[in-house]
Amino acid sequence: MAKEDRGFASMDRAKQREIASKGGKAAHQKGTAHEWTSEEARDAGRKGGIASHQRRREIQSGESDNSRSTASDENAQNRESEDRTSNIGGTERDSSER
Repeated sequence: MAKEDRGFASMDRAKQREIASKGGKAAHQKGTAHEWTSEEARDAGRKGGIASHQRRREIQSGESDNSRSTASDENAQNRESEDRTSNIGGTERDSSER
Protein backbone atom coordinates (compact mmCIF):
# COMPACT_ATOMS: atom_id res chain seq x y z
CA MET A 1 0.00 0.00 0.00
CA ALA A 2 1.47 3.37 -1.04
CA LYS A 3 1.96 6.06 1.58
CA GLU A 4 -0.51 8.42 -0.10
CA ASP A 5 -3.23 5.75 0.02
CA ARG A 6 -3.28 5.68 3.82
CA GLY A 7 -4.86 7.82 6.47
CA PHE A 8 -7.76 10.13 7.05
CA ALA A 9 -6.79 12.76 4.45
CA SER A 10 -6.81 10.23 1.61
CA MET A 11 -10.37 9.07 2.37
CA ASP A 12 -13.46 10.11 0.49
CA ARG A 13 -14.89 13.38 1.90
CA ALA A 14 -18.17 11.69 2.82
CA LYS A 15 -16.32 8.99 4.79
CA GLN A 16 -14.24 11.66 6.60
CA ARG A 17 -17.40 13.54 7.50
CA GLU A 18 -19.07 10.38 8.80
CA ILE A 19 -16.10 9.52 11.05
CA ALA A 20 -15.74 13.10 12.31
CA SER A 21 -19.45 13.23 13.08
CA LYS A 22 -19.17 10.11 15.25
CA GLY A 23 -16.31 11.70 17.17
CA GLY A 24 -18.26 14.88 17.78
CA LYS A 25 -21.32 13.00 18.97
CA ALA A 26 -19.22 10.87 21.32
CA ALA A 27 -17.56 13.96 22.79
CA HIS A 28 -20.95 15.57 23.47
CA GLN A 29 -22.25 12.39 25.12
CA LYS A 30 -19.13 12.20 27.25
CA GLY A 31 -19.41 15.89 28.15
CA THR A 32 -15.96 16.87 26.90
CA ALA A 33 -17.03 18.69 23.71
CA HIS A 34 -16.31 22.39 23.43
CA GLU A 35 -19.38 24.57 23.23
CA TRP A 36 -18.82 28.13 22.07
CA THR A 37 -20.06 31.04 24.11
CA SER A 38 -21.45 33.94 22.11
CA GLU A 39 -18.38 35.98 23.08
CA GLU A 40 -15.96 33.29 21.86
CA ALA A 41 -17.85 32.91 18.60
CA ARG A 42 -17.94 36.67 18.06
CA ASP A 43 -14.21 36.98 18.70
CA ALA A 44 -13.38 34.07 16.38
CA GLY A 45 -15.53 35.54 13.60
CA ARG A 46 -13.89 38.93 14.01
CA LYS A 47 -10.42 37.43 13.76
CA GLY A 48 -11.38 35.39 10.71
CA GLY A 49 -12.80 38.45 9.00
CA ILE A 50 -9.66 40.45 9.70
CA ALA A 51 -7.44 37.69 8.32
CA SER A 52 -9.59 37.21 5.24
CA HIS A 53 -9.68 40.90 4.39
CA GLN A 54 -5.96 41.24 5.01
CA ARG A 55 -5.21 38.44 2.53
CA ARG A 56 -7.56 39.99 -0.02
CA ARG A 57 -5.81 43.37 0.27
CA GLU A 58 -2.41 41.71 -0.11
CA ILE A 59 -3.50 39.85 -3.24
CA GLN A 60 -5.11 42.91 -4.80
CA SER A 61 -2.10 45.12 -4.15
CA GLY A 62 0.33 42.43 -5.39
CA GLU A 63 2.59 42.63 -2.37
CA SER A 64 5.79 40.62 -2.30
CA ASP A 65 6.59 37.93 0.26
CA ASN A 66 8.75 40.36 2.23
CA SER A 67 5.99 42.90 2.68
CA ARG A 68 3.59 40.10 3.69
CA SER A 69 5.84 39.05 6.54
CA THR A 70 6.02 42.69 7.69
CA ALA A 71 2.22 42.87 7.59
CA SER A 72 2.04 39.64 9.60
CA ASP A 73 4.41 41.09 12.20
CA GLU A 74 2.26 44.21 12.46
CA ASN A 75 -0.88 42.09 12.84
CA ALA A 76 0.76 40.08 15.64
CA GLN A 77 1.70 43.29 17.43
CA ASN A 78 -1.84 44.63 17.04
CA ARG A 79 -3.31 41.41 18.48
CA GLU A 80 -0.96 41.59 21.47
CA SER A 81 -2.01 45.18 22.06
CA GLU A 82 -5.70 44.22 21.81
CA ASP A 83 -5.18 41.34 24.25
CA ARG A 84 -3.56 43.65 26.80
CA THR A 85 -6.29 46.28 26.54
CA SER A 86 -9.09 43.70 26.70
CA ASN A 87 -7.83 42.55 30.11
CA ILE A 88 -7.86 45.99 31.72
CA GLY A 89 -9.91 45.73 34.86
CA GLY A 90 -9.81 41.94 34.71
CA THR A 91 -7.78 39.52 36.75
CA GLU A 92 -5.21 38.71 34.06
CA ARG A 93 -2.51 41.24 33.37
CA ASP A 94 0.38 41.54 30.99
CA SER A 95 3.76 40.92 32.63
CA SER A 96 4.76 44.55 31.93
CA GLU A 97 1.86 45.80 34.07
CA ARG A 98 2.90 43.89 37.20
